[in-house]
Amino acid sequence: MTLATTASLVSTAYAEGRGVAAFNAINLETVEAIAAGAETANRPVIVQISENAVRYHGGLAPLAQAAIAVASNAAMPISLHLDHATDERLVAIAVDLGFSSVMYDASQLSYEENLARTAAVVRRCHDRGAHVEAELGEVGGKNGVHAPGVRTDPEEAAAFVAGTGVDALAVAVGSSHKMTTRDAALDEALIAQLRRTVPVPLVLHGSSGVSDAGLRSAITAGMTKINVATQLNKAFTAAVRETLGADPALVDQRRYLGPGRDAMATEAARLLTLITT
Repeated sequence: MTLATTASLVSTAYAEGRGVAAFNAINLETVEAIAAGAETANRPVIVQISENAVRYHGGLAPLAQAAIAVASNAAMPISLHLDHATDERLVAIAVDLGFSSVMYDASQLSYEENLARTAAVVRRCHDRGAHVEAELGEVGGKNGVHAPGVRTDPEEAAAFVAGTGVDALAVAVGSSHKMTTRDAALDEALIAQLRRTVPVPLVLHGSSGVSDAGLRSAITAGMTKINVATQLNKAFTAAVRETLGADPALVDQRRYLGPGRDAMATEAARLLTLITT
């Protein structure tokens, strides 16, 4: 199957008022797990590679080329997305490699500098036909993330979208990255207000910390793109631990990475069905 574009997957979900899943990959096994989960669930998916994953591998090209190969031969539509890029050079590399979308994250800067830098990235990416996501507010993993002061203001968000031309906006509504418990309390009233005010699809980062019911409610309230990383990593790692614990003498990586891949594929299929129903 031909590689899908993120713009097509997100715009279709947005128009139909449903969610689209975006899952982070770290290595070849996790890319394969996401593709297998999509086939089992019979759902499209966005495969995301973060700047942190790029740093781990020492560059984007090796993992990107593997992901393109997997996605191009997958049974379901899969798009490739660069996640949480703060380096504008990495954004350009991703587009050159064939990524149809990027998330440029200047949210740690002042509003004015975030707007100016994001607008410049959008202009360059749109010239290449790439979809751009940005972030406004603080979706972090540090103290205070759930305080109202770090959440996204709807009027400011609308002005940010108008001033930058972004195609999607990640908003801070109570979730947090890297949560291993699923008890984040989302502000559904704020999500609904953002959906009414902001004219582009909304993105929920830190979705691993949100319960199944919370994810469905967030989509009903107005979220479109749902990003998941830690929840899938938990499934993979638990299976690896179990396998190695059962056979301490095991040294063949395929014997423990395989069960990890299978467990992640199962959780990916479950989440895809939940998110895209």
